[in-house]
Parts: sequence; structure tokens; C-alpha cells
Amino acid sequence: MEHWDFLVDRADLSQTELRPIPAPDTVELAPGEALLQVERFSFTANNITYGVVGDQLGYWRFFPAPGNWGRIPVWGFARVLRSKADGVSAGLRLYGYLPMSTHFVTSIRPSGGGYVDASPHRAALPAAYNGYVDARVSEQDDHLALFKPLFTTSFLLDDLLEEEAPDATIIISSASSRTALGLASMIARRGATAIALTSDKNVAFVASLGLYGDVLRYREVSQLDVDGPVAFVDVAGDTAVRAAVHHRFADRLVHSAVVGVTHHEARAPAMDKPLPGPQPAFFFAPDRLAKRSGDWGASAFNYRVRHEMSRFIDESAWLRIEHHRGRDALGDVYGSALKGTASPNIGYIVLP
Repeated sequence: MEHWDFLVDRADLSQTELRPIPAPDTVELAPGEALLQVERFSFTANNITYGVVGDQLGYWRFFPAPGNWGRIPVWGFARVLRSKADGVSAGLRLYGYLPMSTHFVTSIRPSGGGYVDASPHRAALPAAYNGYVDARVSEQDDHLALFKPLFTTSFLLDDLLEEEAPDATIIISSASSRTALGLASMIARRGATAIALTSDKNVAFVASLGLYGDVLRYREVSQLDVDGPVAFVDVAGDTAVRAAVHHRFADRLVHSAVVGVTHHEARAPAMDKPLPGPQPAFFFAPDRLAKRSGDWGASAFNYRVRHEMSRFIDESAWLRIEHHRGRDALGDVYGSALKGTASPNIGYIVLP
């Protein structure tokens, strides 16, 4: 099978299927459509989050699949093979939101210095996910595929916390995740303190980075000793850990943001009783991005993110890039991320 879609059972993310699709040279294009060949993409715990909350937040709607199957979106690079879209030429290389496929058809048009997917089924979805940018080949391609979407979330989270909890110590779960590490870097940059909550196996790695004021295991939440106000950023999505933090700090907790579900197996239905302190609120990065783009202007916002992300990449000597080629390798990478066994110091890049 040379040409395929990687499909996931929306009700059970452990069930996957590689489904053959027509070869690129047999695909018919309508006016306004382009055929894109997927070149490379990153796969992280963030992509598992897309699947876990796909129904609630619309992630399954970007690249529809038949029946109860879904196509989890990824971030990476693709090249235009053929085009019937005005202003979109064959050979154009783009960075943006992609399906885990060898190729796909999209309705695309130039917009605001870049390109936008104008497919009707994506019209009501967040604009942050519908944009594509011209992307010439560079030595940082792998780092951009890995960090750009995650660090943008880190940047926006820090911006929110600086506004709503400027004097707080920030406690971050799943502290070894890229989103958490980017956030910890931003927090340290402005002179505040972040405290890491992580698993036993990742304590040494997280501590070695020097981004956190302290590093604790999840079971040590009750031992946390922090003066002053506290904010909690829940990247793990583990309801037991979240409850422990809320009960530990109660009214001293000034903000509680749910960002991811890296511990998706530990999710539970909403609790019958409210937690002490502010109730957890899901942080949806596109909403904050739209606000700051409106406040600062899109160019100024993008400049700030690029500047901070370049610094973070330069300081990420701990990261080792691994390339995984083909459908079988994708299945292995997906399985590791779903089970939570992927190494935090390895960046997984898939080349279909």
C-alpha cells in the first residue's frame, strides 16, 4: 500500500486502520482545489489530545472520515502536486495543519500574506487551524514541526497567566511535555517560578533542564510548600492530580487552566462536587490567539512568538530528533504517544 490515510476509531483511540486511497495521479480536482503531498509532520502527546477531545472541540471536523473513523490532525509540511486554485502553484511548499495521510485534497486560496483552507466544512472552525504559510526548506524544519504549535500555546498561556495571576507560583502537570517546557521557559524568562509535577521516570530529565524551581512526583502534591498565590496549569488532564492540587491550595489558588490530556487514561466524568478554589477552565489557545492578534496586530503577535520560540529552540540542546519513515513507523510512533511511553527528550518526525 503506497498511498494511505491513517484512521483512528473516534470511540477507542487504540483502534487504528491504514486505509488505501487513490494514487495522486488519479485524483480529480475541482476548481479551487489543490492536491497536497504530505512531506513530514511531528507527532506528540498534543495530537493525542486532539483525538481525546475531538468531538467536544471539533478536531475531527478538519479532515472528515467515514463512519466512526477519524483523522487526527498533525502539524507539518506539504507540497502542492497539482492545483486548480488561483494563486496556488504546483511546487509550493506549505506549513500548517495536515491529516496523517500520504496526500490530500484541499480548497485553498491566498489570504493575508499566506493561504487559507476555504473548504465549506472548515468555515466555522478556528481560523488559527485553517491558515497555511509558504515554507521554504530550512535546517529548522523538524524543530518548527515539533515546536511551533506547542510553543504558541505556551506563549499564550504565559500571557494569560501574567495578566490574571502575575504574582503566582505556577504549578504545571505533565511537566516534561513540550507545551509545559515552553511555558516554564517563558515563566522563568519573566522572573516568576514554575513547579513541575511529573512521573517517576521523568523526574531526572525534568530536573536536568533547570527550567523549574522544584520538581515533584505526582504523589508528592500534598508535600508542596508554596508561599503566596498559586496557579495550576493542568497539561496531564488527570482528575485525581487536579483535585489534589485544588484541595492542597484551595482559596490560595487564583487560576486553574486545563490545557491537555496527556494522561487521557486517567480522565473521569465531571465531579459531583465543585473543587475548592476557582473551577478549572479549559484553555483553548485559538481564542487567546484571536484576542492578542486583535490587540497587537497579527504581524506583531507573530513576531513575538517567533522571537521567543527561536530562543527556546536555541536552548533546546536536550532534544534529539528521530525520523520515522512510512506507515509502519507511524503506527509505532502513534502507539508510543497513546500509551505515554514516548521519551520526552526525543522529537518524533514522521515522513509518510
